[in-house]
Amino acid sequence: MSFPPFTTEHEQFRDTIREFAEREMAPHREEWERAGHFPREIFNQLADLGALGIHYPEEYGGLGLDWWFNCAFIEGLAWCRSAGAIMSILVDTDMATPIINEIGTKEQKEEFLAPMITGEKVGALGVTEPGAGSDVGALRTTAKKDGSDYVINGAKTFITNGAFADFITLAVRTGPEGHAGISLVLFPTDTKGFTVGRKLDKLGTRSVDSSELSFDNCRIPQRYLLGQENAGFYYIMTNFQGERLVAALMANTSMEMAINDAIRYGDERKQFGRPITTFQVWRHTFAEHLTAVEAAKALTWQAVAEIESGRDPTKLVSMAKLYSSDLAQKVMYDCLQFHGGYGFMEEYDICRAFRDTRLLPIGGGTSQVMKEIIWKWHTMGG
Repeated sequence: MSFPPFTTEHEQFRDTIREFAEREMAPHREEWERAGHFPREIFNQLADLGALGIHYPEEYGGLGLDWWFNCAFIEGLAWCRSAGAIMSILVDTDMATPIINEIGTKEQKEEFLAPMITGEKVGALGVTEPGAGSDVGALRTTAKKDGSDYVINGAKTFITNGAFADFITLAVRTGPEGHAGISLVLFPTDTKGFTVGRKLDKLGTRSVDSSELSFDNCRIPQRYLLGQENAGFYYIMTNFQGERLVAALMANTSMEMAINDAIRYGDERKQFGRPITTFQVWRHTFAEHLTAVEAAKALTWQAVAEIESGRDPTKLVSMAKLYSSDLAQKVMYDCLQFHGGYGFMEEYDICRAFRDTRLLPIGGGTSQVMKEIIWKWHTMGG
């Protein structure tokens, strides 16, 4: 058995997505980087390929396929060479909507999940606040019952897709302080009292917005509550597993591309009368990185296998995100260094990749939080 267990269908799907990414997205990556956004039509085009509903039920327009197809999708999408666009798409497909599929009502799935799959609606995930990042239990945005509605007040920050999303899978406080008082609701962004504040000026992933959001007496019907009230912390922690696995997959594909780009560059670029790749120091550096990337991929695939088997993937997913995202910092550093002064120039993809990769050990839970989770699971015998 090969690992990952890619069939011909998996390979064909990855090739289809890669061809789309190279043809429709990659040529515009610099333009999107300068503009701070990319065309919404990309979602519609991906929907036409069936790529927005890979592992969602056919009942709602999805393909009902396994997580290995998701791996193939991310590997193919990487060839657009725009981490911001990739992040935006995966927030929509794998961060804002999995929990809707898992615990949402039929009506909620029809109103939010199905139109996401067709590209009609784009989602965002609203958890992080100015005073509550990795510490989800400290969030302060409130949702108070008033008749048949919730009235929402508060603020969110660093929200990818926040400036143009049609709905937000939103974490709110419906109970007492701490983890036990958190709920998830579905929040349409055309709700009165909702405003988008600053589009934040970021180090990387600049081709998609990260925004500040404000909620001022926003009314939504209580039927938009996801699952049980005050059970939101558990749902968020469950939802994080997919987000963290996506981060590991993104890290692995970006590292492979950066190394291969660097080797091609080094075969052509000469120093002291010979190609840079003939110098032992660099040959050995890339040999070490290639070995480490294979280890990262194997660990990530093992985490995917845990999900496919129905076992709790928390420990392996946390390990995969920790190892892959931290390794990506070393790989990108060396790939940029290998390019010398040209690595510092925006015209080379490594310049952008170096910036973009820095988000991976932060988003979805920092590397330090991953270490705490791994330690907890190990000492508990998980």
